[in-house]
Amino acid sequence: QVHVVESGGGLVQAGGSLTLSCAASGGMFSDYSMGWFRQAPGREREFVAAIRWDGGRTYYADSAKGRFTISRDNGNTVNLQMNSLKGEGTAIYYCTASPPTTGWGARDTRYDYWGRGTQVTVSS
Repeated sequence: QVHVVESGGGLVQAGGSLTLSCAASGGMFSDYSMGWFRQAPGREREFVAAIRWDGGRTYYADSAKGRFTISRDNGNTVNLQMNSLKGEGTAIYYCTASPPTTGWGARDTRYDYWGRGTQVTVSS
């Protein structure tokens, strides 16, 4: 059972930057691919970015390409660096982990373990 906890959310002005972190525990972190999703008020949850278990590949939603960077360290942490934030970035951001057997990518059904989320508010 993997447990993930997000941190780093907050209020930021449009055009600013914010880094979210996700700490994982309870499993072999190096075996899990990790993802970030977000849910804005009144909208469905949507994919933001993902990183393969070995860190060798990353994948981004079109809305994140060129502005967001997902990374993982040799410990148990995954980060999401967000630059040039826009108002549409206001949402709860969720970290999630995918076990080795289910693959990774943009589908939320591939991910078994979810955090409670961290709020990001982008002010104009």
